[in-house]
Amino acid sequence: MATEHEQIVTLRDGSQVLVRPIRADDKQALVEALDRLSPESRYRRFLRPVTRLSERELRYLTEIDYTSHFAWIATDLDDESGLGVARYVRDPNEPEVAEAAVAIVDDYQGKGLGTILIRLLVATALENEIKVFRSWVLGENRQVLGPLERVGARRTPDEGVLKAEVDLGEVFDGSSVQETLRAAAAGEF
Repeated sequence: MATEHEQIVTLRDGSQVLVRPIRADDKQALVEALDRLSPESRYRRFLRPVTRLSERELRYLTEIDYTSHFAWIATDLDDESGLGVARYVRDPNEPEVAEAAVAIVDDYQGKGLGTILIRLLVATALENEIKVFRSWVLGENRQVLGPLERVGARRTPDEGVLKAEVDLGEVFDGSSVQETLRAAAAGEF
């Protein structure tokens, strides 16, 4: 799975990273990426203070089935350290709905990496018959809420955070994973 979908992509600043499906041997890359997130970025991503990931969490985040649980990872070309991850986990009670999340290390935020990973995640979800992404976002997290509003996310309060739902068919251009990877490699995002 990973080899056919590996791609070097160009970010807005001209830097290049490797994007591919996550693998079981990416545990250290996730540990390193977490270390590169500021405490504020960690809190926004996990909705709680997180300083480390347990072995159980690392297994859960890297040993996935690639259908109901999928994740794209971006790594540094030189040292393979983790730079960003986008993942979805299908809701077992609502098979067409998946919880989606994205985390980009602080020094790569604003370079287009999140956009690339999200587009790939949406293409993958649609190929796996997921039609809606659901996320929980802090109300003051304008960095995430702004883009969600632009794609028509429905928001409702849910115990101090906002629950956002996005209908993937309404926001996606229909590109396949391969087409999206080709566009990202060409620096089109």
